[in-house]
Amino acid sequence: MSHTLTAEPRKDTKHSSLRKLRESGRIPAVVYGSQTESIPLSVDAKELMKVARTGRTEMFKLKVEGTSDFNVIIKDFQKKSGAVSHVDFLQISANKRLKVRVPIEFQGTAEGTKVGGVLQHLETELEVEGLPADLPATIPVDITHLQMGDKLAASDIKLPEGVTLVAPPDELIASVTAPRAVLQAEGEAEAEGDAAPEASGEEAKE
Repeated sequence: MSHTLTAEPRKDTKHSSLRKLRESGRIPAVVYGSQTESIPLSVDAKELMKVARTGRTEMFKLKVEGTSDFNVIIKDFQKKSGAVSHVDFLQISANKRLKVRVPIEFQGTAEGTKVGGVLQHLETELEVEGLPADLPATIPVDITHLQMGDKLAASDIKLPEGVTLVAPPDELIASVTAPRAVLQAEGEAEAEGDAAPEASGEEAKE
């Protein structure tokens, strides 16, 4: 737990007050959990961005003025016009396993793309479960071995020790496919091949 974020309680939840809050560089927020009633807060926008990436999976300390500190992860973001407009913090226990979606970090260049294949990223996150201390900020996935026509499933990904897969094992993560033009040409060739026997049959009747 390497990050700490300071929050201030807020009592006024009117739209006009929330707008002024955002204009001042702060983001409305809330913290909640099984042992905590929902507490309205606000956090500094710039400070929030410092924990925004790792805070989706890694536990950090939320210091709330006038109350106890909370061990939390970022549960959800709400955005408006591309900017964060609200954030939910979930209080967690260091000894309780969590189910989270961790960003996938694709590494390397797929061999299949060197001969004209197209790499498709079908998923950018993977749902896993583990203790907060074991959950990584990202899951590195080496794709250099993927050849033309190869597919990478969730079960093919090596997870860190203590982390288990929650996503369906056969969930497709990435694939290397032939370019659309090649697939179209192959389809036309197959269509012509299917038509040929029919023509032969008609000629045979004549």
